[in-house]
Amino acid sequence: MKSKFLFVILMCSIILTACGTGADGDNASGSDADNNSTKYKGDFEIQVEDFIFTNQNGEEFSKELLDGKFWVANMVFTNCTTVCPAMTANMSRLQDLLIQEGIDAELVSFSVDPANDTPEKLKQYAEDRGATFENWNLLTGYSDEEIKQFALNSFKAFVENPENSDQVVHQTTFYLVTPDGFAIKGYNGSKADNMKKIVEDIKTMN
Repeated sequence: MKSKFLFVILMCSIILTACGTGADGDNASGSDADNNSTKYKGDFEIQVEDFIFTNQNGEEFSKELLDGKFWVANMVFTNCTTVCPAMTANMSRLQDLLIQEGIDAELVSFSVDPANDTPEKLKQYAEDRGATFENWNLLTGYSDEEIKQFALNSFKAFVENPENSDQVVHQTTFYLVTPDGFAIKGYNGSKADNMKKIVEDIKTMN
């Protein structure tokens, strides 16, 4: 009985963290990785791990392709029944704002349900919510364990697969990553108004 109680407390803690209902940036924290640092000032500093995954076109997409640009990352999955549709629509809003402002920045959405999220599913999911793909890549092509470790190491973000559920617990944060590959700010991706904040922050740092 005690172990069941502790499990419930743990899961509630994870879900509350994943809901992203607090102030901007409160879903992520971190420090320097390997004693490296970035010249850009933010709320935290986490070096994003190198990766080579598969995008919505079935093509390899690597972190190296993002070098020299600001980019915004989030985590979604197409079978999500709660926050992901709003987050994806907000990423589309962010894309529109970046284009309107003439800002050369990239958007990257990592699937947290890679076994089910094929490139075709991800592409259709994003298109249905207004996406175009000149600067937005939706990624899959890895295992559940790989994305859990990548999210934790690169963004200090939790990804959990509850038993007897087809849903995935994940955070709603949009992460701003610098041209030299450090996540430095987090924004509640379920709030449309935060897309303007992201654009303003990129303009200030550019």
